[in-house]
Amino acid sequence: MARFLDLHPDNPQPRLLAQIVTALRDDQLIAYPTDSGYALGCRIGNRDGRDRILQIRGLDDRHHFTLMCKDFAQLGQFVQISNAAFRAIKAATPGPYTFILPGTPEVPRRLLHPKKKTVGVRIPDHRFVQSLLGELDEPLLTSTLILPGETEPRSQGWEIKEELDHQVDIVVEAGETLAEPTTVVDWSEGYPEVVRVGAGDLGRFDAA
Repeated sequence: MARFLDLHPDNPQPRLLAQIVTALRDDQLIAYPTDSGYALGCRIGNRDGRDRILQIRGLDDRHHFTLMCKDFAQLGQFVQISNAAFRAIKAATPGPYTFILPGTPEVPRRLLHPKKKTVGVRIPDHRFVQSLLGELDEPLLTSTLILPGETEPRSQGWEIKEELDHQVDIVVEAGETLAEPTTVVDWSEGYPEVVRVGAGDLGRFDAA
């Protein structure tokens, strides 16, 4: 059974944050709230966690995983960014956007798109996730918690606990979260292509 941890949305309790970080370092899988609905998350090096995410979501190996990063400096360690992309992404973060870019050697091959060698990255505008990433001190391998047959991410921790009780190790509650996925922008060809319309302002990428 999954543990259910209820954290304060503005001042996450350090004791509970430490429990989540310990679980992640022990290669456990968490369901956690972000600024665009719930997501599944594990350590980058957690091979089993990656496979569990694909299984829960009903996806194959062509799925674009996302690295949830604390800040722009951390993001820049894992993807190659052109000057044009740098300015646009810097201006849009933190926020509800996922950017697809060529990965650097820091990204394990199994996390890259098999043909394009790309990976998603994003910087969340969410107090709990920022606190968690600060304690973890590395990006979180993540994927929006959209279950097979559904189009929107889950937004209620107790519902996730009931439905995925034996498929995840921890479900985190940290205040209200909107059930709207991120806008996904593919920058891998040197220009922005919006491949999923979601939260955020699309107009900022029109003239990028």
